[in-house]
Amino acid sequence: MKKSLPLLVASALALTGCSIADQAPDSAEESTPTVTIMTHDSFNVPEELVAAFEEESGYSVSTTSPGDAVAVLNQLILQQDNPTVDAVYGIDSYSTTELLNQNMLTTHDAELGSAEQYTVDSDTEGHLAPIDHGQVCVNIDNEWFDDEGLAPPETLDDLTDPAYEGLFVTTDPTTSSPGLAFLVATISNQADWQQYWQDLLANGTKIAGSWSDAYYSDFTSTGDGDYPLVLSYSSSPSAEEGRTSSALDTCTEQVEYAGVVDNAANPEGAKAFIEFMLDTDFQTSLPEEMYMYPVDDAVAVPEAWEQHAELADEPLTADLTEVAENREAWLNTWTELYENANS
Repeated sequence: MKKSLPLLVASALALTGCSIADQAPDSAEESTPTVTIMTHDSFNVPEELVAAFEEESGYSVSTTSPGDAVAVLNQLILQQDNPTVDAVYGIDSYSTTELLNQNMLTTHDAELGSAEQYTVDSDTEGHLAPIDHGQVCVNIDNEWFDDEGLAPPETLDDLTDPAYEGLFVTTDPTTSSPGLAFLVATISNQADWQQYWQDLLANGTKIAGSWSDAYYSDFTSTGDGDYPLVLSYSSSPSAEEGRTSSALDTCTEQVEYAGVVDNAANPEGAKAFIEFMLDTDFQTSLPEEMYMYPVDDAVAVPEAWEQHAELADEPLTADLTEVAENREAWLNTWTELYENANS
């Protein structure tokens, strides 16, 4: 995910299995039950909110992060028979069915309110709670295109136009959740997606290993790179004060979910933490801390988001069941296309 923009580096919350509150327990606290959450590496929560949760719930919070949301799914599956965490947060839309098919979660029992609109259709028993949402979009360096006197691309097809040769950097869908979302969007909305990717790669598209590499190293607006088009989020321009924008016809919806791990050591703590993430205070922190939109409709986004973080009215969509059935095959095919293009 991911996407906490200027906060990504600053939010190194020691997500390595230690307390998110970054405090050493004294002897009176050693018996405090711990709730352990597996998250993606952009998870960022204000310390005062965590402290309030710990005080009110009686649980000490510990987090662990194996990397991007794709890595979270893979790590969770690897420890299926012997889970080391109580809850998971950051499972994205295109990974939900894969996780549900693994039968690794139990019900979260949380009151969803307006978040109900983001639930997964196949999740009839309530295993995944929607926590935040956004859109994965191609971002544009407006100043670069103005200086060049070139109109920026608007659609997926435009990205294969020779006018934009060597200008676009995206991320590897086998390691990156936005990269996976973009791949699925192209598969679902192109008549011949394999030919599309051959054309895209032949047009000089770069594949970065992670979102942070693409956004902070390769993108001309935020790094020293050579690519004025980058795969990021509809919320990203809110941090750039108008220097960038999103090509709204390239956007695809992404929801992030949390769940309680089956056979967890502390399922009650996991449920309490999910309720905490659905609470108004946490939801209000999402835009500034993790650059995602709250699932609570009553929570307003910052003014800068109203100006610069526009959502596409009709984002590109995909059938999640079809994604689950074909995900591995699609990723294998994409890898072959990429390797052939670079051989």
